[in-house]
Amino acid sequence: MSTTVAPGLRRRSTAPPGPPSDGSGPPGSHGPDRSTSGPGSRRAGFRPDIEGLRAVAVLGVLAFHAAVPGLTGGFVGVDAFFVISGYLITGLLVREAVTTGRIRLGEFFSRRARRLLPSAAVVLGAVALAGAWLTVPLRRTDLEYDVVAAALSTANWRFVQQQTDYLAAGHDQSPLLHFWSLAVEEQFYLFWAPLLALFAFAAAGSVRRGLAVRSAVTAVTVLLTLGTFALSLRWTSDSVSLAYLGTPSRIWQFGIGALLALLPWHLLRGPRPLRLLCGWSGAAALLWCMTWYDASTPYPGRAALVPTLATAAVILAGIPDRSRGAGAAVPDAYGVGRLLAGRGPRALGRLSYTLYLWHWPVLVLAEARLGTLGWPAKAALTLAAVLPALATMRWVEQPLRHSRIVSELPRRGLSVGVSAVVIPVVLALVMGTTALQLLGASTPVDVKGLPPGAAEGPSLLTRNGTPLKGGPVVPGPAQARKDFPPDGACEVAPQATSSPPCLFGAADSPDRIVLLGDSHAGQWFSPMLALAAERGWALQELVKQGCPLPELPVTNPQLGRTYHECDTWRADALARLREGPKPRLIVIASLNRYTDDQQLLLRGWEKTLKALRAPGVPIVYLEDTPVPGTDIPACVSGHTEDPGACAFDRDSARWPDPLARRIAAGQVPGVHAVSVNSVLCPAKGTTCPAVLDRILLYRDDAHLTNVAAVVLTPRLERLLSDTGALSGRTTQEGAGGWTRVMHDDFDGPAGSRPSAARWKYDIGTCYPGCPAPQWGTGEIETMTDSTDNVRLDGKGSLEIVPTLRNGTWYSGRIESRRADFAPPPGGVMRIEASIALPDVTGPAAAGYWPAFWTLGGKLRDGYTGWPSVGELDVMESVNGRDTFFGSMHCGILGGGPCEEPVGLTSGPQRCSGCRTAFHSYAVEVDLKAGAEEVRWYLDGREYHRVKAARMDARTWDRAVHHGLFLILNVAMGGMLPTADGATAGPATEPGHPMRVQHVTVSTREATTHS
Repeated sequence: MSTTVAPGLRRRSTAPPGPPSDGSGPPGSHGPDRSTSGPGSRRAGFRPDIEGLRAVAVLGVLAFHAAVPGLTGGFVGVDAFFVISGYLITGLLVREAVTTGRIRLGEFFSRRARRLLPSAAVVLGAVALAGAWLTVPLRRTDLEYDVVAAALSTANWRFVQQQTDYLAAGHDQSPLLHFWSLAVEEQFYLFWAPLLALFAFAAAGSVRRGLAVRSAVTAVTVLLTLGTFALSLRWTSDSVSLAYLGTPSRIWQFGIGALLALLPWHLLRGPRPLRLLCGWSGAAALLWCMTWYDASTPYPGRAALVPTLATAAVILAGIPDRSRGAGAAVPDAYGVGRLLAGRGPRALGRLSYTLYLWHWPVLVLAEARLGTLGWPAKAALTLAAVLPALATMRWVEQPLRHSRIVSELPRRGLSVGVSAVVIPVVLALVMGTTALQLLGASTPVDVKGLPPGAAEGPSLLTRNGTPLKGGPVVPGPAQARKDFPPDGACEVAPQATSSPPCLFGAADSPDRIVLLGDSHAGQWFSPMLALAAERGWALQELVKQGCPLPELPVTNPQLGRTYHECDTWRADALARLREGPKPRLIVIASLNRYTDDQQLLLRGWEKTLKALRAPGVPIVYLEDTPVPGTDIPACVSGHTEDPGACAFDRDSARWPDPLARRIAAGQVPGVHAVSVNSVLCPAKGTTCPAVLDRILLYRDDAHLTNVAAVVLTPRLERLLSDTGALSGRTTQEGAGGWTRVMHDDFDGPAGSRPSAARWKYDIGTCYPGCPAPQWGTGEIETMTDSTDNVRLDGKGSLEIVPTLRNGTWYSGRIESRRADFAPPPGGVMRIEASIALPDVTGPAAAGYWPAFWTLGGKLRDGYTGWPSVGELDVMESVNGRDTFFGSMHCGILGGGPCEEPVGLTSGPQRCSGCRTAFHSYAVEVDLKAGAEEVRWYLDGREYHRVKAARMDARTWDRAVHHGLFLILNVAMGGMLPTADGATAGPATEPGHPMRVQHVTVSTREATTHS
């Protein structure tokens, strides 16, 4: 029964083993305990050792649930109960068929109904009522559904569905989880008893009726046992929850017990020591399983053979052989049966059914009220469960079993059983309806009506000057449980080994974002789709549940074994990225706690990232969000007035992230890391909030609600843009009142020149007439019009490439032919370009000086009058730094209002991804009356501003109120690189281009808000 899982992804333990059934109670005139020692017995012989064996089984189960040290395999008690039940009830049915020629199904089910269902109904009713007091509303609705399923004997399939559904993980344990085994047993006998009745009817006229019935039933039992054991093996390797809780995978254990009752073991002669060895070995093997098995044991599978056959050996050792008399059921003085038949084990065996019914709800409901308990407290609570168990046995079970009025007619027993089903069902429906009314709407949230999220700062939502307080949380707790990303079947289940195409948005666009990882990547689907749609791109989702993106060996809790499908899926996803069209951006995310071995985690990431970097695409790692480790919607449903009570421990929610640390240290080239955790779990304090600005953040114990992810979209856009991995939104023709006056996306064959209609070359080392040698900046390169230095790359980008020949540096510098770019009167002009800086750093980048800038059009008349004519540096960067500048030059040389020769600069702006990815650099000249200014932007985020009020009106007028022309160039050496501490030298590497995807000039009239 494997429970080895990635922390935070599922319930705290697996389904508990089940209780005894009809064959588990005290002896009675109508109970199966008056069973034969074998089908050949001439009279019934009560087996006191079996009653004691029940005590051993239930003690193991109770110790396992109480987490008693040393008994980690106590769950095998359920196997013992199934074998005992198969032995006793099959013996009862076959004996009736042989003796009377028929099986009275009405009487059989009447006995089971009055024996089992009333006690179960008492527990179910008590749990339904206690749940209203001890559990929060959302948990209460789940509990009432559990009551209905348990009452209808379908609990196992409800829990199979929950525990095999990865997306349903994170809910608290059900107080009725142990009812799964009752459901298994009832479902088995609803099939088994009619089948045996059919064999009895078919053999009714046979001369040797007993032999015919036994032979037919034995043959079917053998086939059924072998077939279902094979199925159990298959399911144990594919789905541990289905194997553990499913009826078909447990039938073989009933079959082993049935074969004990069907085969003529009593005819076998054998030496007494062999019989003693059989019994003691079986008992020892059963106890060995209880002490050596644990939650990591693949179960049931082959491991279940040991406790199953061990129980069969104990039962077999107690079957008297012919030499001792067929009816003698007195245990051997030296056999294990003598120990099991003692007064204490038998007393506990009689109580085993009701004790099992009560102990698990007591444990779970106590923890729901008091919090997680240690094993001594659990053991004490288990011991306390003896009191309601004794009361139920004394005043419910025994009176109904021994009542002459009830047992006189089968229909009366069946009526008792029906009542025992209907009453808890009605009670659960009433309590559940009340809880649903408290929870409010469970319909999906309309994300279009959500308040805007903040792009930065400590608040989740934009404040707009109005504090957000009061009112219900969004989504509500019931809504949060179902608030998944709207990605359909694209978050593939554990069994899948590849993802479907899963293209969203502009599916025919050549540009796309790829979202890659596990469910902690999938939670970002909505923001990524929004960012792609804003740019006219597609989004491709490659996400698999519970599958770490780093190459790590893990066990999947739903499959209950090593997660081979994850390795296959990961390899397939990486191959698709490597072989398919190149995306614009890859966004990766993964749960950060598949292992606490940080070195193992880093090695796993290195393997995956090596494959991801191969296509040369920008990669962004979204750091893992906090993992609450508790059912947040359930908690909030019980604290609607004070959701702060559901805050969770910061240290346990945020594990160390070695990959993020390495990326921040610059040790993972080509990968950028971003995190929203500064708002989800602020650094101050020791806890993380469950609700922030009235937004319920988590849908379970580990994943964000889709609402929270949508609200975080502006913040993600800013963070991604800051890394340079996500280009800013290009100003679209007609959008927001903008009109394009020039645009070049540099399409053309590889090696060709840029458009001669839009651009012209600057040649040599200065403008015509050489008014300022070395371009006035001390540069050392010679500008050329050669395609060695300025060319299209054939992929939609312009390249300006510095080269070195015979000790001389050459490069490229182009200007727009138009020099009249200006805002309309009172309006705005925006100049922008998408640029990737030369991908070179350190000594190899010494002297590199890429730039995108403008000069006043009047300079074209003799190229004199700088700086008064104005210069706007949209982007400058030197020496391969992870920084750039935006500046304005104006006024006079040497000081003045524009602080020349430095100018009015933004200072270094951090941009670690500017060398490896395209970023949008823009400047806006705004001539709004009374508020003229120039603004600088990186990927849509303003970072610098110069107002007209900064200088006298004459200086501002000469710098701004005229046309401009654009310049793109990569200089080598000069005053700015030297001031930064480096200049071109022997270590400087030629050949690293500045790449430009597009250049756009747009204007907006004064009538449009700026």
